[in-house]
Order: sequence, then structure tokens, then C-alpha cells
Amino acid sequence: MAKLTRLFEPIKIGKLELKNRIVMPALNTKLGNEWGAMSDRMIDYYAERAKGGVALIIIENTCIDWPVGKAGTNPIRADEWKFIQGLHELAEAVHVYGTKIATQLHHAGRQGSSMTSAEGQQLVAPSPIPCLPTGAEMPRELTLDEIETIIGKYIFAATVTKAAGFDAVEVHGAHGYLISQFMSPYTNKREDEYGRDFEGRMKFPLRIIEGIRMVTGPDFPIIFRISADEYIEGGLTLEDNKRIAQRLDSAGVDLFNVSAGIYESPPWFSRIFPTMGMPEGCNVPLAQEIKRVVKRPVIVAGKLGDPTLAEEVLKEGKADLIAIGRALLVDPELPLKASQGRLKDIRPCIYCNEACAGNVSRMWSIGCVVNPALGKEKEYRFEPAMKAKRVLVVGGGPAGMEAARIASLRGHSVTLLEQQRVLGGQLLAASAPQFKQPIADLVEYLKAQMKKQEVKVQLGKRVSAALVKRLKPDVVIVATGATASIPNIPGADGGNVATASEILLGKKSSGREAVIIGGGEVGAELAWHLTEQGKKVTIVEMLGAVAMDMNMFSRLYLLDKLGELGVNILTDTTARKITKEGVVVEDAEGKERVIKADTVILAAGFKCDNLLEKRLKGVAPEVYAIGDCVKPGKIEGAVSAAWRVARQI
Repeated sequence: MAKLTRLFEPIKIGKLELKNRIVMPALNTKLGNEWGAMSDRMIDYYAERAKGGVALIIIENTCIDWPVGKAGTNPIRADEWKFIQGLHELAEAVHVYGTKIATQLHHAGRQGSSMTSAEGQQLVAPSPIPCLPTGAEMPRELTLDEIETIIGKYIFAATVTKAAGFDAVEVHGAHGYLISQFMSPYTNKREDEYGRDFEGRMKFPLRIIEGIRMVTGPDFPIIFRISADEYIEGGLTLEDNKRIAQRLDSAGVDLFNVSAGIYESPPWFSRIFPTMGMPEGCNVPLAQEIKRVVKRPVIVAGKLGDPTLAEEVLKEGKADLIAIGRALLVDPELPLKASQGRLKDIRPCIYCNEACAGNVSRMWSIGCVVNPALGKEKEYRFEPAMKAKRVLVVGGGPAGMEAARIASLRGHSVTLLEQQRVLGGQLLAASAPQFKQPIADLVEYLKAQMKKQEVKVQLGKRVSAALVKRLKPDVVIVATGATASIPNIPGADGGNVATASEILLGKKSSGREAVIIGGGEVGAELAWHLTEQGKKVTIVEMLGAVAMDMNMFSRLYLLDKLGELGVNILTDTTARKITKEGVVVEDAEGKERVIKADTVILAAGFKCDNLLEKRLKGVAPEVYAIGDCVKPGKIEGAVSAAWRVARQI
């Protein structure tokens, strides 16, 4: 492995020196309290990332105009002096580790909601243009006096930022929020001095930058977050944003943070929260173009959690710093591990958006599918076991391997028995599609940790009560997973029928035409996978829509892909019978027809396999069941249960 020299090279932003090139960008956490003040949980969360070695933390969207301008229900505030103490405590906690910190000054504008964010007030914007993804509420056009007031609020928040002991300030001019609403012809239809043409649309951000510079002085870095392409007809293109960046560069911006998209960019939100199926480093070409036209350094964001890729981007001169967001949620020690060459020890982000962006969209605090300690850093710290025990883990899926890893870390002697000849459990099928490589990376990480923690792994081992009696463990953790649920449909046992797992694992093959019964995440993603192989695919789903068990960010991207690939989707449709010719289906009006298919694939969910747990009651002193064998679900439930049990034994 080539040494990551560039990634860990210091860099100066004006007179501010950063110890390496890794930046944690702003991510909404909802860890603050309901009136926008700092909380101990939030301080612990950011301090953990600072301890892990990141050079600069840009904290989440910091409201400058409460409540009408806030994003979500409870962002952090910098609109009044009374919030300065909490911000100062955060800055002190981060500075202990040599990490620098910045606020991100934010106003949602039209991309808010009077119900969930603006607390009953009408939204405001440069022009009265509603935003469909947030509810299509009509915003009120700002008057000239109100614009002056909001400019003053940005400047005041920067004053609070500096007074709190922060090292820099980021002005959020990306993702379709208020500043980019002024800059973009898509959202700014004004005919006064703040509209009409390029110069008019730039007046709002330029006055904010000039005002912040005036009150903070020449040596306090100003970062500007920019969507280098809005990816929407009538919006800002890359060429537009190169021109914008040049003007901001001349106005005194010290550092550009390059992202892409607004809420309405098709597929909605996916440019802002790149999903598993999107390419790594998806915004690097955009950042490279911005870097070519500005004198100041450039940060690039967008699926750059692989340190090797980040190093390559820097060495090729495509950016000067790397923003790593979700991957730092998964493993806060990523920078430290990468600097030590311990790449196999980095817990990988699977870019599922399920509990990070997904939780926040549900108005919950941030979480992580593979890191249950996120947002609970203090209470989830590992403590050595009071007494070392002999622990037997049955099952080598994500729940079993994670339980084995944590129990071993705490000092227990752990043996893991797996019935199959390979570790991975349900993740093996889940990682089979070409766009699910992050799941395969998670499997490899867990397998590597089994070796590192000296967990005694035995494959091809069927576990019985008699075997457990002979082994005499102190603790048994049952993680036997789940099996495919076979719907009660005539013909479901036919020779042309397979389960989704059988297809994904290559145990059975699909013909040129396939019907998938079940349009949840598994069925919908399988349709994408098979269609890209040149197969003709139809999804039959009883509900009114497909992929309803996914978070909206990943779901919207998936639906866009299915439409692009021409997958035939039949909703409100029930499979009545499977025949040699295909599937007899009934629509919502009771009409039946035959959908022809070579192969019928069942993606109707899973049922738990918990028979062993029942047989072991009384055989070992402590018996616990975790993961899909208790309740089939997503990775998050399996990993969380593994943490809960392994931390208590």
C-alpha cells in the first residue's frame, strides 16, 4: 500500500494551519436541544471525531434567523449572544485534540416548512417559488428592508462565531438554501437590485462576505459552500458556478467547499446525499473545475471515505482538502487509523443513508446502521469485562460477527461457529449486486476483525444442544439469522421459482424474463441488478408503491434508476398463481392476466430462525438471541442488538 503522504500533509488557510487535509463537513445531527442550544451529547459527538484525528470540523447548519430560517426542528443557533457559551464549550472540547472548528451559517429560505421548522411562520425567499420536496409551500418574497436585516443576521452570527473561540466560519451557499436561492436564476426572478442579472443575483452573497470580513478582520477564514452544478433546468450550471467562484474569490473567500445539487435536482436529494449506487468521488470532477479558476484552496465532498481514493484526488491536484462526512460517523478514528496504515481496521460506511440522513428526515436525532455509538459516545464507551467469560457465538452474519468482535474487545474468550462455509450471513446476498460493493466491504472488515481479535472461528459447523453441552460456554449468543419467507401462492414450489437470495448467490439463475413477487428494498434492488444484466424484469407489488421500506434518499435514487432502466412495475397487484408460463396476477379492479416469465423470483421477506435459542434454554448459564433470528430486519437492528448484548456480558 502506498503511503498516504498528501492526505496527512499540513495546509494553511490564510494564517490558519490545519494538521492534515481531512475536513468533517456540516451534517445535521439534531443532537442539540429544542431551542437550538448546545448539548453535552453534541459536544461528545464532535469531540470524538476530533480525537480521531480530523483536522477541521465544520459544525452543522447553524441558524442565523430563528425560527423562519432554520433547517428542521432543532438546529444549533448563533443568532443571539446567549448561545455563545455552549459554542465556546464545544470549541474548547475540539481544540484539546489540535482540531480546528468552524460554524456553518445557514438560512433555509424556501426549503423549509411552516409546520416542522418555521414554527407557523410563512417561509421567505428571493421570489415566491415553492419547493415541492419540502411540501410546496408558497414562500413570501423578501422586501429590500428584510434583505438588509438578514444580511445583518449573517454578519452577527459570524461575530458570535469568532467570539465563541471558533477558528473559521462557513457561509452555506449550496444545496438550494437562501444564499443559493439568490444566486440561481431558477429561484431568483426579482427585477430589483438583488435580481435581474448575474450582478444583481450576486449582490446578496457578496454583501454577506464583505460584512463578515469587516467584523471578523483579515485573518479569520471565511469558507463558502457551493453547489458546483445544480443539475436542474434553469438552475446554475458548472460554468455559472465557475464565474460565481471567481467573484467570491476576489471578494475575500479563503476556502471553497464544493458539493452539488439542490433539493429538486433529479433524483431529489441524491446529489446532496450520494447513495450506495452512486460512484465514489462523484463531485471530484466539479471540484477540479472550480479549482482551475480560483486562487484559494478547494475542499471536495461526496463519497470520499476511502483514504486511498482521497490521497489519489489530492495527488492529482483535483482538490486541496477532502471532506469526509458519513464515513466519520461510522468510524471517528478513520484519520488516525489511515495515518498509521491500518486501513483494514477502518469500519466502512455503506452509504445507505438509513440512520444518518434518514433519521434526520424523520425528525429523529442522527444514528448509524453500523455504529450504534453515534450520538451516544459517552454511554457506549467499552468497559473491560469485570470477569472474563467463555462466549460461544452461533452464526457468522453481521450480528454474530459484531457480537464476537465486541465481546473479544472487552476481554472475553470468544468462539464463533457458522453452519455455512463462509462468513457473512444475509450480507453475502445483499452485497451481490454491482452497486452494493460497500456491503461487501463491511463483510471484509468484520472478517478481518475476527482475525485481529483472535476470535476462534469454525466454519461448516452445525450447532446442537448436545454440542453446546460439551463445549460448556458461560454465555451463548444465538445469531442464526433468518430464512426466506415463501408466500402461500399455488405454484410457489415450481421448478421455475427461486428466492431472491438464491438468485443473488448464484445458486439458481434467471432467464431472459423474470417476475419478482415483492417490491420492497430486496425486490426493487434485485430488479435493478437483473435489468443491468440485460434481463426483462417485472415487479409485482401488493402495495401502492415499491421500496417503501427504504429511507427517502436511497428510495428516490432507486426509483429513478428503475425508471431509467425500464423496469415494469405493477403496484396494487397481487400474485394469484405461478405457472410454467409465468405469474397470474390480479389488479386493484379484480382483473386477472398472465405476466410471462422464464423465472419467478420470491422477494416476500424473511422469517426468523430461532429454534436453537429455544433448545438452549437451561443448557448454558446465559443465552441471548440477537439479529434476524429474533426479528428479521435491516443491518441496523442486528448490529445494535450485538452491541447491547456484548456490552452487558
